[in-house]
Amino acid sequence: MKILAIESSCDETAAAVVENGTNVLSNIINTQIETHKRYGGVVPEIASRLHIENINQVVALALSEAKLTFDDIDAFAVTYGPGLVGALLVGVSAAKGLAFAQNKPLIPVHHIKGHICANYIENPDFKPPFVCLVASGGHSHIVYVKDYNTYEVLAKTCDDAAGEAFDKVSRVLGLGYPGGPAVSREAEKGNPNAIHFPRVNMGEDGFDFSFSGVKTAVINYIHNAEQKGEEINKADVAASFQEAVVDVLSSHLIDCAVKCGVDKIALAGGVAANKLLRERIEEKAKKKGLSLSYPSLSLCTDNAAMIGCAAYFAFGNGETADLSLNAVPSLSLD
Repeated sequence: MKILAIESSCDETAAAVVENGTNVLSNIINTQIETHKRYGGVVPEIASRLHIENINQVVALALSEAKLTFDDIDAFAVTYGPGLVGALLVGVSAAKGLAFAQNKPLIPVHHIKGHICANYIENPDFKPPFVCLVASGGHSHIVYVKDYNTYEVLAKTCDDAAGEAFDKVSRVLGLGYPGGPAVSREAEKGNPNAIHFPRVNMGEDGFDFSFSGVKTAVINYIHNAEQKGEEINKADVAASFQEAVVDVLSSHLIDCAVKCGVDKIALAGGVAANKLLRERIEEKAKKKGLSLSYPSLSLCTDNAAMIGCAAYFAFGNGETADLSLNAVPSLSLD
């Protein structure tokens, strides 16, 4: 089964052709990072306009690279939430138009499910049940994946997502956008134990996240130093902040896995590309006898291959949509 998938939830216009869930025939990503850099973050209206400009070319390139035509495609899939409403609408509209014109099924895909399914693409032998940490600019979830179509949210952020906190700390340190890679590079030169920033546990079981406090603590530390005329060590601040975030993300993931009694864990989302996070979770997983999966860097950030993979399992579960499908920017996984 060949699925042409579209992803446009934020600032990547992406299209891919995926065969039988894990065989990626093409995976085209048109990123808007260079445009948004000048503003220090994603501007929703600009993102939407760029999606409109790029969507047709990206879809055409995905077909061309796969050496296929629309006649060879069995179904169309698209991210319909969560994300930026204007950006989502571009992808949803394109997918609906293609499904209507070709008279083929339309498969709606939850963005977070797509990130989780990225783990199957390069490692088809990795199968549920497992517990997955999904951490990105907009999401921080720990999800119990019971089978390919059954998900239970064990923890989520009460305020800022981990990636959002990285972006804001990067901005106040003057390191640029996107914040995750910028802070990580600066942190390599610093001492992660130089400053103790807070770790916050939320919720009944203490598994929920809160990154607003650590972000504010960094900002206050910098402002206090500036008011006293003291010079700050940016590398130490970046390293200490990253240490606090990684400490919380890794410990909560391991604790959730132990609670669920699974022997496998996974990472997904843009923050899953963080080198320290991968190393720390690998270390903790080994101590607990847990096997770990995470996608390659190109499949951690937003892409359409992961949407095509998720769509394959959703379609097998009878999940299709008609032409009334709409974007749902705050779509819940619960």
